[in-house]
Amino acid sequence: MKAKYFQDTDTLLLTFSNQDVIETYDLNEDVLVETDKDGHVVSMTVEHAKQQTDVNEFSYQLAAIA
Repeated sequence: MKAKYFQDTDTLLLTFSNQDVIETYDLNEDVLVETDKDGHVVSMTVEHAKQQTDVNEFSYQLAAIA
């Protein structure tokens, strides 16, 4: 998984896999979700990211397996 923030356009791109994108869905006017041929999420794009997320605060945590 990769997270990339484009400061010049205030866009956040979250990439979950390298599969080919087959379909793009608008969750709202600022959030797009792209899926592969099996319907799995490939990436998510968030426009106007500073208004919708806290792009300055990013953390990653691997949850323990019980």
